[in-house]
Amino acid sequence: MLTTQTTPPRLNLAETLVAVGRRMYERGLIASLDGNLSVRLDEAHLLVTPSGVCKGDLDPATLVVIDLEGRPVDPAAGKPSSELAMHLEIYRQRPDVQAIVHAHPPTAVALTLAGISLAGGILPEVVATLGHIPTTEYGTPSSQRGAEVTRKIVRNHDALLLARHGAVAVGSDLWDAFYKMETIEHLAKIVLTARQAANGAAVPELPTEELIHFSDKYWVARQQAEGRAEICYGPGRCPFDK
Repeated sequence: MLTTQTTPPRLNLAETLVAVGRRMYERGLIASLDGNLSVRLDEAHLLVTPSGVCKGDLDPATLVVIDLEGRPVDPAAGKPSSELAMHLEIYRQRPDVQAIVHAHPPTAVALTLAGISLAGGILPEVVATLGHIPTTEYGTPSSQRGAEVTRKIVRNHDALLLARHGAVAVGSDLWDAFYKMETIEHLAKIVLTARQAANGAAVPELPTEELIHFSDKYWVARQQAEGRAEICYGPGRCPFDK
């Protein structure tokens, strides 16, 4: 819970988190009380959304500050998100990540129900910015298993689908993570529309030379610049997907 003694940088992060939550709700990426967001405050603390609150109606004063074990700093604060275990697991696996957004984008979730993957290299812009978007195994939401299914995949991907559940995007800040979440749902809508237009046929991937061009020039280069120890070379060339 934030107080009147909150420092300006922390207050700015809180206001940004509220703005991103509102944008997620307005864009239909979440409904009702769905979704959750978090951001690093410093090396030892996170700011997270409270449980049981519509993310379109967040208030900076009700956000919860926790340590990296998930314990609220203020005993009087509200209960943090029920998906806290997943956020903590991702921060453990990705020290470079500064913010996480978890949503339930309807088209993307529908594709996981239909067994349709977004992991192929379909659009050049997506390959350039995200490499590709894999789908985890199913894990019960808000459980430790729900957190564990992200462990391996999130080490090498900034956006992923949670089977039968939702999607997660990570970023250098909250807006970066949000824009990646938008990309997930945008790609899902395009794939669904293309399959409907093609009477259910699978969407062809980009030619190999195009996959390599956009992956290596942008996606791989960014991972290298961030100093990642394990590099995912994009669709069809990511050893960590196997």
